Amino acid sequence: MTRFPLRRLRLRAGEEHRDAVAVELEPFELGGLRYLPVPQEVEAELTIAQATTGLDLRLAFDVRLHGPCMRCLADAVLDVHIDAREYHASDAGDADELRSEYVVDDQLELSAWARDAVALALPDQILHSADCAGLCPVCGKDLNLEPHTHADEVADPRWSALEELRDRL
Repeated sequence: MTRFPLRRLRLRAGEEHRDAVAVELEPFELGGLRYLPVPQEVEAELTIAQATTGLDLRLAFDVRLHGPCMRCLADAVLDVHIDAREYHASDAGDADELRSEYVVDDQLELSAWARDAVALALPDQILHSADCAGLCPVCGKDLNLEPHTHADEVADPRWSALEELRDRL
């Protein structure tokens, strides 16, 4: 878990601190599939700007993820650019939404913030190629390697009344 100590910063309003930090990324699961960041530790640019009422936080880095394609389970590689921003109010009172959940005891939790930023930046489906055909729903073979079709199966006679309705539409 990578942390950055905020207590040592002595910024006045309008000043900013920039730092190159190494952030340790953890593997994560998405849709029951495990994705690994390569390399596990990325070089990120951290910018902390002191606003009048709090801190404006920014974390930017590039990451490459390896894991299974969501359609055919082949190896998929995805390059993601992250540019995440957070705000942490100095005195938010009862307004918890003005406090960043990544600031804990004057420490900025970089690994947790980076993990969540990567998860938010991912596409709906991680595919090894945009035209992935997936797996055959009948036999389970990879349709990218063996494109094929199966003869129509005989429908259950109990559904025949519904079939007639569908044919009319």
